[in-house]
Amino acid sequence: MKKQPRLNFWQIWNLSFGFLGVQFGFALQNANASRILSNLGADLHSLSLFWLVAPVMGLLIQPVVGAASDTTWTRIGRRSPYILGGAIFSMIAMFFMPNAPNVISAGGVGALIFGAVMLAVMDGSFNVTFQPFRALVADMTPEDQRNVGYSVQSFLINVGAVIGSALPFILTAFGVQNDAPAGEVADSVIWSFYLGGSILLLSVLVTVFKTKEYAPEEFEAYNNITAEDKEKKESFFTLLKNLPTTMKQLALVQLLSWFPLFLMWVYATPAFAQHYWNTPIGDASSPAYNEAANWVGICFAAYSLFAALFSIVMPWFIRKTSRKTVYSFALVAGGIGYISTYFFHDQYMLLVSMIGIGFAWAAILAMPYAILSGVLPAKSMGVYMGLFNLTVVIPQIISGVFGGSILKIFFHEQAIYILVLAGVLMLLGSVSVFFIKTKEDSKL
Repeated sequence: MKKQPRLNFWQIWNLSFGFLGVQFGFALQNANASRILSNLGADLHSLSLFWLVAPVMGLLIQPVVGAASDTTWTRIGRRSPYILGGAIFSMIAMFFMPNAPNVISAGGVGALIFGAVMLAVMDGSFNVTFQPFRALVADMTPEDQRNVGYSVQSFLINVGAVIGSALPFILTAFGVQNDAPAGEVADSVIWSFYLGGSILLLSVLVTVFKTKEYAPEEFEAYNNITAEDKEKKESFFTLLKNLPTTMKQLALVQLLSWFPLFLMWVYATPAFAQHYWNTPIGDASSPAYNEAANWVGICFAAYSLFAALFSIVMPWFIRKTSRKTVYSFALVAGGIGYISTYFFHDQYMLLVSMIGIGFAWAAILAMPYAILSGVLPAKSMGVYMGLFNLTVVIPQIISGVFGGSILKIFFHEQAIYILVLAGVLMLLGSVSVFFIKTKEDSKL
């Protein structure tokens, strides 16, 4: 087998640079989708159902795109066409979603439905871009550089998220209108989505034009893919049947990581508004609610900042301990961060909670893929990464289906308790990490 060349730092940087923009857009969605849908008329109980469109799009799209990108060879590579195409459609959807009341001039239910459709298009397009990006890092980096590759990717993701999450708050500070009548979206959010969509596309263009993917012959030589391997075709159901054991074991950790994350994205705004600004249940338009929504953006920016910082030191900690130790530690920190939001009553103390959540987010973005890339066949990296995404979206779908009922039946619509539940689940996730069997274990 021909030895795959090592990449220098800037090659690894350019390889993942587009993720900065994609996560910029994703962060705006996470911090503001509930705010926009509430402005358009969605009630607290139905929010998680509207959010279902995001993981459902991932469920439908990522395995298909992953499989397609494994066999698509073009002049700009096999992953790059999907990365670029997804970025273009993401930008378009970002321009339209907060403008739903202007597109559907009658407003009301029509504007809410249009906003939900644009959320689906936006998240579906993010997924078209995300999936090939994951596989691209595995394609281009040799095994001994993948910890660094995925850590750089995690760093760039979180830099983008810091800026994206804080943007409405920043624009408000510069005098952009932050309030809007019922049925409309604040200018601070609309302009944030304009800027986010533009930055998304520009950053993806850097990766597409600065990264030269290997030609088919080179890729096959580096990964010892023979003519017999290329002729061997496996059906979708065969692939599912033959999933690596490591992937199956990671699925439980993913369930106990992404279920809590989805709860936070959906309910952080009403939770903080009720618990810290004392807004009544059902309020979605008062100045206090909009101030809380802006602070959610700052908190999301904070956890992304802490995630970016943790991403820098994560490779060092892995070398000193192991991937599983770092992964578990980060999830413990995340669980404590979630639970602490209940015990604080000063909004600024929420920034302390975000330290732990940021550590968890950094590990969730990097560790599963670093662990998995070492056990997947190179020729099917895209389709397996797409199948692995089921462990990301299915927990979110479960959370979306049952989150509203849990909030109503068990917590009487006091949304702060949802974050406590998220913390307990993530602590359980930290324990489940040690049931994973990895290549590191076989060397001990």
